[in-house]
Amino acid sequence: MTAESSREYDVIVIGAGAVGENVADRVVRGGLSAVIIESELVGGECSYWACIPSKALLRPGSVLHAAQGIPGATEAVTGTIDANAALKHRDWFTNNWQDGSQVEWLDSAGIDLIRGRGRITGHREVHVDGLDGNSYALKAHHAVVVATGSKPTVPGIEGLQDVPFWTTREATAAKEVPKRFVVLGGGVAGVELAQAFARLGSNVTLVARGRLLSSYAEEAANLVLAGLRADGVAVHLHSDVHKVEKNDDGSIAVALDGKTLVADQLLVASGRHPALANLGLESVGLEARDGRALRLTTDASGLVEGPSGGESNGPWLYAAGDAAGKVLLTHQGKYEARATGDAIVARAKGELKGSPQPWSPWAHTANDHAVPSVVFTDPEVASVGQGLEQALLQGKNVTGVELPINVSGSQLYSPSYKGWAQIVVDEDRKVILGATFAGPGVAELLHSATIAIVGEVPLDRLWHAVPSYPTISEVWLRLMEKYGL
Repeated sequence: MTAESSREYDVIVIGAGAVGENVADRVVRGGLSAVIIESELVGGECSYWACIPSKALLRPGSVLHAAQGIPGATEAVTGTIDANAALKHRDWFTNNWQDGSQVEWLDSAGIDLIRGRGRITGHREVHVDGLDGNSYALKAHHAVVVATGSKPTVPGIEGLQDVPFWTTREATAAKEVPKRFVVLGGGVAGVELAQAFARLGSNVTLVARGRLLSSYAEEAANLVLAGLRADGVAVHLHSDVHKVEKNDDGSIAVALDGKTLVADQLLVASGRHPALANLGLESVGLEARDGRALRLTTDASGLVEGPSGGESNGPWLYAAGDAAGKVLLTHQGKYEARATGDAIVARAKGELKGSPQPWSPWAHTANDHAVPSVVFTDPEVASVGQGLEQALLQGKNVTGVELPINVSGSQLYSPSYKGWAQIVVDEDRKVILGATFAGPGVAELLHSATIAIVGEVPLDRLWHAVPSYPTISEVWLRLMEKYGL
């Protein structure tokens, strides 16, 4: 027999991943009460099955490879990666998939937690089927926030549903390293996990329908391709998978054009989509289709909100992070969460009416101008803002400045260092619109580029930002010089 409990809060957040936690934290800091609803682990996908464990799996190989490239260290490093030790380190980094510390943080922050599955039943109303067997009828005074994240997208390949396969969840939580590992997908998750498992001892084959890392500059992607092949990864580009089936010995056959691959384990890394199924969106007149972004507004602020109704005419339903479908990256989701939480507080206090202004504390403007992203392969790819091709397609008056990364700092990093850098210059305003860096250790170059773009720093002022010597950041000086400064 279940009991139903009625509770009221200022804000109800559905989803306790990094985005939901940040929304709740911001509204509580602003003086409102909040509850988070979560059916899985508090901390969400990034903490347990994505960013954290995947980087933990990649790090041992990157460190070993870096050491092997430096005379003196090369002679000292004679072993190979201990896969079991690497997996144990991954387990530690994910807190062994236990969320006790995250729950303690919620409690210390004054945020209530209900473990269960929530669905919207009306304006500012959410029903929760609790994992404790009870049900909860919740009422929000100000807002309901959908922060349910995303799910893996599984392609409609013949036979795929009839064979056991991994998504990124199973791969990042793997308890052993498969001998023969086939990865379907040439995006960020595909290339990162292909390299991680190759360095852990798998015989890896990667299959991509197009080129590798198609959303990044081809020069940068080609460096990653060379890195994968140097690690023994067999890469099939512009290849379609026609059929997948299980062999009698338990292995998996993957049929390509004129070739069949055999795997002990198959990873499907074909992207992700917003997780919006069974949220009750239809109860408030919204289409409840899983995989379609919950785009509730299209104003210049980027704040995902609406509809109006209920006790007031103001917006009460918000989406942030992957559920909003704008930028499926943890750090941008947390950025959206902070702005969303602050906007809810500002509206509750009467400090915000109508749509926020771009670049205001309540707007998501950076999503349209300066989204930083890193591919944590070896070499890395770090990119922010617009690429040259994208800017040209939009008809902008831009110049691309690119060169190999060959400075004292890169040579210090490794005598065999190979890298590439590009900036995209808006010729009308003489500011940077985008930047891409590829090479070992370039992720730490990215925030300087992000600041330059968000701050719209004029190139003649940026020229006075002198990079320290000898660092890889010297590439900034070389880019400025090649532009003509």
